[in-house]
Amino acid sequence: MVCAAVLLAATATPAMATTGVVAADTAWVLTSTALVLFMTLPGLAAFYAGLVKRKNLLSVLMQCFAIACIQTVLWAAVGYSLSFSTVGMEEGVRGLASFVGGLDKAFLSGISMSSVTGTIPEALWVMFQMTFAIITPALMVGSVVERMKFNAVMIYSTLWSIFVYFPFCHMVWGGAGGLMADLGVLDFAGGIVVHITAGIGALVAAIVCGPRKDNQMASGNLTLTFLGTGMLWVGWFGFNGGSAAAAGAEAAFAILATQISAATAAMVWMVLDIMESGKASLIGIVTGAVAGLATITPASGFVGPVGGACLGAIGAITCRYFSTDIKTRLGYDDSLDVFGVHGVGGFVGTCLLGVFAAPMFGGFGTTPMLQQTIIQVAAAIATVAYTAPVSWILLKITGAITGGLRIPG
Repeated sequence: MVCAAVLLAATATPAMATTGVVAADTAWVLTSTALVLFMTLPGLAAFYAGLVKRKNLLSVLMQCFAIACIQTVLWAAVGYSLSFSTVGMEEGVRGLASFVGGLDKAFLSGISMSSVTGTIPEALWVMFQMTFAIITPALMVGSVVERMKFNAVMIYSTLWSIFVYFPFCHMVWGGAGGLMADLGVLDFAGGIVVHITAGIGALVAAIVCGPRKDNQMASGNLTLTFLGTGMLWVGWFGFNGGSAAAAGAEAAFAILATQISAATAAMVWMVLDIMESGKASLIGIVTGAVAGLATITPASGFVGPVGGACLGAIGAITCRYFSTDIKTRLGYDDSLDVFGVHGVGGFVGTCLLGVFAAPMFGGFGTTPMLQQTIIQVAAAIATVAYTAPVSWILLKITGAITGGLRIPG
């Protein structure tokens, strides 16, 4: 009995040291963190690599891997602090702290075994959010494959994270006192923070870099793209479900809406392909699934199954139109449709969140539909208005540093 008592005391000590931590929530966010990292390595890397020409396959894998490493160090050094520092923040009061965090948490200063965020250890929250900071700039790789220098991709993604991603992460998710949080903007898992910002940053990069010499789709390994899509889809459960930061009904509904949206979007895209060309395609159905996943992301914790299905269908139709018709008409070379799928999907999901979060559609919103929709549309437009010129400036700075953005020849 004495041995049992000693063993019990030993196993209880860590839990007692972190008062407020809920084991179930911690276990779920730990799992979600692994799932979201799995989305980039190897999910997104494989998805992109399979779509490019075989000679460029390894360069895409290298870019995604290197971005994951750089963003990890950047997030630990200043990213977490600039995103989640609450020093100087006060609800309803506008100041620098409304737009970006301070440096009091630089190099993860002050985070200890007893630090808690909500019901999970703060160290886990750091790691979970780090995986978002990794995949967001990695998404932009798809718009400039086969022509942008490796060092230019690394410098641009680093500068972009500092001047675009971290401020939006703070304004939306930094808590009371953050500009968009105070305005009532809803973004459950990253429609604004991840998809709109990355989509616009990617579009501007594609335009500034110019088109590839041969910008026809020549997929080198669709098996790799199929596997990458599966990894992204499964990982998205951690992306959206983990954003509840707790193991409960909110996470469950987020995953349910995510699954329904992705499946609906994939089917709609496939049907549209058949109507247009007479046959379905693997590229079409997997792109449709990703479009559904991107569209549901901002709304995943606020809508029910009906909202998930509607957003998936609308997202597929809209993203397909932008990825085919609009891209062809305007002539920009968004190589792997980062803007067409992620940017447009995130924008549509953010704007329609106010509609499908309404109880009449089985959603869980509490703000009147029209009021929330106006807030969401304004936030989405403001995100585009900021991200586009800042991305252009950062690309010009990057080009000056690297002696041009494009690979010679």
